[in-house]
Amino acid sequence: MEVFVSVPKKSEVMETFLTEPVRRYLEERFQVRYSPLERNLTPEEVSAYAGNARVIITGWGHPMLDAETVEGTGIRLIAHTGGSVGSLVSPEIYRRGIRVISGNRLYADSVAEGVLTYMLAALRRMPDYVDRMRSGGWGEAQDISEGLLDQTVGLVGVGAISLRLMRLLQMFRVKIKVFSRYPVDTEILEKYRAEQVSLEEIFSTCKIVSLHSAMSESTRGMIGREHFDLLQDGALFVNTARGGIVREAEMTEALKEKRFRAVLDVYCQEPPGQDNPLRCLDNVYCMPHQAGPTRDRRALIARQLIDNIVKFRTGEEMELEISREYAGRMTVGG
Repeated sequence: MEVFVSVPKKSEVMETFLTEPVRRYLEERFQVRYSPLERNLTPEEVSAYAGNARVIITGWGHPMLDAETVEGTGIRLIAHTGGSVGSLVSPEIYRRGIRVISGNRLYADSVAEGVLTYMLAALRRMPDYVDRMRSGGWGEAQDISEGLLDQTVGLVGVGAISLRLMRLLQMFRVKIKVFSRYPVDTEILEKYRAEQVSLEEIFSTCKIVSLHSAMSESTRGMIGREHFDLLQDGALFVNTARGGIVREAEMTEALKEKRFRAVLDVYCQEPPGQDNPLRCLDNVYCMPHQAGPTRDRRALIARQLIDNIVKFRTGEEMELEISREYAGRMTVGG
């Protein structure tokens, strides 16, 4: 079976996911062709280069695959090294019976780990103490760091990442409140001793608020000044979802009042401009979109995708498969 790797020759995806050992692992199992270009292909180029390949492997920034793009190709499986396929796969793909797998489930593990890391580092004020030590200082009596134990944590959005985060949070005996536009399974709430509440209650009663909603037209700009004004003094806001879910200018103005702190991993524009005031606020820890899979996890994700391609060939169940319904709920764009 032929596999076409539609990933630029020199790219982050090729260097960290499809490493040389991973490419050998792929080539030992399939006939493999690689994109000859050092940039993402256009839709027309995808059609031309994919040819009779039954499988196409894609990465970040790949153009959408729709009926026109796959017309005349042999593509029957799309294997995406990213997480969300919301911006990659059109509904026509599913209608044609083409199947889709991605690293989404594996990404969720890493992002949940990243969120927990951000929470602990911010509550313990690790960046502040590191800066002080580097400048020759030391801790002072009036410095009060906080912990995660026994806090109330609010999760906005219930999906793969927040479910894994709820599991990780159990060891800290936190009280969990969740907001979702859809009813959350009672078994999930009982398992993690969580409570489904309104968005307003999340912001007004939780010490830590973490954003996990998928990006869509219905969630764009969902969080604004009216929510930040509800936060208690000293609260922590964490966004590892998408910058566009928050009305960034309103959040910035609220943060300037120094009532609460934030860890931001995502922004409306990435990277944020050099003059973006969020970069300079001492109650904001800005991260460069790093909550996703760490370097050591990326090759593992690619290998598991390859193992799923093997299962596709043999007719076995693919545990990384993304259903049409699930794809429709995934983040679209930034």
